[in-house]
Amino acid sequence: MNEMSVPDVSVIVGAYEAMPYLIRCLESVEAQTLGADRIELVAIDDGSADGTGEFLEEFAARTSIPTRVVRQANSGGPSGPRNVGLGLARGRYVFFLDADDYLGEEALERMVAVADRARTDVVLGKVVGVNRGAPSSMWRRTADRVDVHNSQVVYTLSAQKLFRRELVERLGLRFDERLRTGEDALFTMEAYLRGDGVSVISDYTCYYLVGRDDGKHVTKSGDHTHRFAAVTALMTLIAELEPAGPKRDRLMVRPFTVGLIQQFAHGIVKDSEEVRRHKLELVGPLMERYWNPGVARHIKVAERLRLECVALGRLDLLADVLAFIKAETVPEVVYRGRARTPYLALPHFGDRGSGLKDASYEVTIRDWVGKPGLRPIEPPRAARRRGSLARRVARRLRTQVRNLAPMRNRTA
Repeated sequence: MNEMSVPDVSVIVGAYEAMPYLIRCLESVEAQTLGADRIELVAIDDGSADGTGEFLEEFAARTSIPTRVVRQANSGGPSGPRNVGLGLARGRYVFFLDADDYLGEEALERMVAVADRARTDVVLGKVVGVNRGAPSSMWRRTADRVDVHNSQVVYTLSAQKLFRRELVERLGLRFDERLRTGEDALFTMEAYLRGDGVSVISDYTCYYLVGRDDGKHVTKSGDHTHRFAAVTALMTLIAELEPAGPKRDRLMVRPFTVGLIQQFAHGIVKDSEEVRRHKLELVGPLMERYWNPGVARHIKVAERLRLECVALGRLDLLADVLAFIKAETVPEVVYRGRARTPYLALPHFGDRGSGLKDASYEVTIRDWVGKPGLRPIEPPRAARRRGSLARRVARRLRTQVRNLAPMRNRTA
């Protein structure tokens, strides 16, 4: 690649104490079928003392991929190095590759191809975990374009995606260096909502998310104040970019169910009284501003009920619900009204003095009685749709049988 040519992809690698994982990471960049002449690598050593910086410089000296190495004092998180990389990137697209992880050989070629063909600004390539979990619900099908508001892509807001650099620069997108966690969720969500389309590659594994044996993975760090700061920032961003209404409600489900509810899980009974009180102080304004029936109806009963307890500030009620769930108790299904609307009778169902409303127990989306997979239960409209489809198929078969009868008689 000559000095004036523009690479297709700038791969940005922020690295801190990344050895020996960095070796495979960079090998996967060299192995890309896209070709070294269409890639540039921008690598930032964030104050490592384990040989990470030296290895990056050795790699830059011998690789055929144009490589820029920056060595800097430790910034305290991934945002700083990524922002430095963005400032140096020249590619039509940027891809953020964590130094612990590695790419599938065809990853960049496939992602660039779909972005160019579909003219989308963000491309998600299928992610699988290596010695750790990875998101999975968004990889059900490959699609040139998905509707962010009705898609599972909101459940993967990590930075490991292909972004069109023109979008990044036009919007002035950068990672918030004040946040200790969740900074990539803000960056990605804004790109989703303000960009021109999102593509999904599900038929090829583009990214391998590696669990470190030494426990130093960045997502494992941070106390509850950092988690609340991240959730608050994401909810605020969604409210700024999406007008109040059904679309915003669907987007808000993500921070409520990924980020916030985990602060009120089984471990809360082990928290000190001071921590529990602090969590309620932090969550109060969020519940008041953003929790509403529209959001609640997109959440399964057990999770919704926990959030309703939190909204009431009733950790005593929450403790009852958590104990019920931990015991794997199977709730009774109560049907009401002409529509036979199902309710799951979890703790305090029908207890007017609790402050919990019956609507908190109503099955409004596909849910489960007991453990997921044990027994599915549908809201009335979904059940009616399925029933009407079955009836239509049965009528069609009966008609076909009747039409065939005269033909059989004539043949006989």
